[in-house]
Amino acid sequence: MFRIMTVSTGNICRSPMAEFMIRTALKDAGITDVSIESTGISDGEAGQPIDPRAAAILQSHGINAEDHVARALEPEALEGLDLLLAMDLDHHAALSAMLPTDESAPRPALRMMRSFDTVLAASAPAPADQGIYDPWFGDSADFRLCWQMVHAAIPGVLDYVRAHTMPQRGN
Repeated sequence: MFRIMTVSTGNICRSPMAEFMIRTALKDAGITDVSIESTGISDGEAGQPIDPRAAAILQSHGINAEDHVARALEPEALEGLDLLLAMDLDHHAALSAMLPTDESAPRPALRMMRSFDTVLAASAPAPADQGIYDPWFGDSADFRLCWQMVHAAIPGVLDYVRAHTMPQRGN
């Protein structure tokens, strides 16, 4: 099974939005044998439900995330992952520091979520331009923007999963 984890700060806004959006896109695309989960770098929101504004934007697109419970990332949760998606640069840095440094040790691919946005990638942005800032401090417009940023990256994530899970065909 191919395993994906999305990671943000408290696991109540960005990472669960990405988790539920990717899960829905995988299902809609008929891609099976993939698991996806989300966590937060911080334990400050552990045990809390998804932010109501994040839940509302997901619900407006027919995605129910009411069963989400925030959790903090434990290092052992990284074992066996195939793709680790950071929502912003600080998450990427924290995750990078948690991954094994021994090159022979298995480690997931660590990517910024928006690095999969092909339109953004075409403009060759620096990683600093690939972050999804925390909508928690804003209003519903910030959550809509977060939705748009994650949504734009999903086709690239699906292509990545297909490339790493589907048998390659010869010419």
